[in-house]
Amino acid sequence: MRAQMQDWPLVSTTIIDHAARFHGDRRILTRSAEGPVVTSNWAQIRDKARRVAAGLRKLGLQPGDRVGVMAWNTGRHLEVWHGVPGAGGVTHSLNPRLFDDQLIYIINHAEDRWLMMDHDLVPLIERLAPHLTTVQGYIVMTDRAHMPETSLPGALCYEDWVAEQSADEGWTPVDEGDACGICYTSGTTGNPKGVVYGHRSNVLHAMAVLQPDVLGLSANDVVMPVVPLFHANGWSTGYSTPMAGASMVMPGRDMTAPALYEMLEQGVTITLAVPTVWLALLQHLEETGQRLSTLKRVVIGGSACPRAVMEKFEKVYGVEVIHAWGMTETSPLGSFATPTPEILGLSDEEQMEARLRTGRPFYTVDLNVKTDDGADAPRDGETAGSLFIRGPGVVQRYLKADVEAADPDGWFDTGDVANMDAYGSIKITDRSKDVIKSGGEWISSIDLENFAVAHPSVSEAAAVGVPHPKWDERPVLLVVCSPGKSATKEEVLAQIAEHVAKWQVPDDVLFVEEIPHTATGKISKVSIRKMLEEQGYQLPSS
Repeated sequence: MRAQMQDWPLVSTTIIDHAARFHGDRRILTRSAEGPVVTSNWAQIRDKARRVAAGLRKLGLQPGDRVGVMAWNTGRHLEVWHGVPGAGGVTHSLNPRLFDDQLIYIINHAEDRWLMMDHDLVPLIERLAPHLTTVQGYIVMTDRAHMPETSLPGALCYEDWVAEQSADEGWTPVDEGDACGICYTSGTTGNPKGVVYGHRSNVLHAMAVLQPDVLGLSANDVVMPVVPLFHANGWSTGYSTPMAGASMVMPGRDMTAPALYEMLEQGVTITLAVPTVWLALLQHLEETGQRLSTLKRVVIGGSACPRAVMEKFEKVYGVEVIHAWGMTETSPLGSFATPTPEILGLSDEEQMEARLRTGRPFYTVDLNVKTDDGADAPRDGETAGSLFIRGPGVVQRYLKADVEAADPDGWFDTGDVANMDAYGSIKITDRSKDVIKSGGEWISSIDLENFAVAHPSVSEAAAVGVPHPKWDERPVLLVVCSPGKSATKEEVLAQIAEHVAKWQVPDDVLFVEEIPHTATGKISKVSIRKMLEEQGYQLPSS
């Protein structure tokens, strides 16, 4: 017997339609690319998104055509975020922090037909343009007053172009299995790989992360995604926030701590970003004595959350910290460390340890840890292995790849090393390519970094393995001290030695002005190892 319910396709336009119809007046506050803070709402975002769709169709965009979008987190970006798929197109999010060669590669590989960009990013696109083989037109996301002179052929002014379109033409019909967006991996080894999200996968993922044990958004929330929309599908905020009917604060380009604080004080209740952002904000708050008047929750992902960050947010500012994990290939959220009744029954110290883990999967996500021999690792919270994931929001094949990215059972190898405890909560101990192997044993670089950052003078730390004639590798720690503060090698090592076995303590501590990061804000271990090699670094003799 077949079900006799309506065939209601799970397509992304249903999200913005819902937000406009039932939460149309909910405020969208943006620090615009031009500078001033401007206000919109979901009804206006939808209206302009429909005009974007109409305009793209007039430009000749066909269903499935890719539109590259390079923009900061603004209301205009939301209009395009929903407008491109509304025309049957595929939004290809472009990270302006990538190297030119990487951008040229991914634009050509994705075969983008149109490029849309914020006005301040025009010079970057002008550099790329002579090398782009499929792009036939450009749209600068600004108004006439700020439209720059540009060598981009036939460049259109976004606001003029949108104003000429009708919002009454509707959306282009699509199938829920059609492509909706593309993000490329950062490509630290080899060329970046394209992850193609579908309408169905984005809708299901947004619904899943609205669960109370995940983001738990409601119409009463004000969401500020500090994580860019061009980074790992914007952590779903471009879909989950309008789906919940929540308000949104878009911080624009300025990621300095004072600018972020100003936007957080616009009623924000939940915000999302990588740890480096929050380290800078906490330092700013400490220096200025400012408080957080409305913020209730901070979601930290991208890399491990240092204990010191979680404790300061919660004990000093009364803000709950939720540790999360995911990747571009998983839409991107894969686990959340929200406490279960079992965890809430533990001591304060045990609860903290549990919440510092990377969390447990939510419905639509299945996780497993496998040892080197392919067996399921015991759920003892200690045995490490390769982390695998599967679900409707997990990549099956990279764009134009010859082979599947997942095995026949749907399991995708994340490249992370992890363990799983009895509650199903995982702890990422390293990337497989970054794990430090010393004397046949694994040392977690993430643990070393987090214990180092617990030192009151340390703002950031990075641990890498350096070749050793006897032990294969030994850990070396790079440390950045907070402005006006200092620490000694002995102090940092003593801090770490309180938490790890003696043989896991780094052999050396190098104090540096800054630690290199990838385009997505993560510590670049590849760059660190290359830097040490070029400098001819040698471990201190024992």
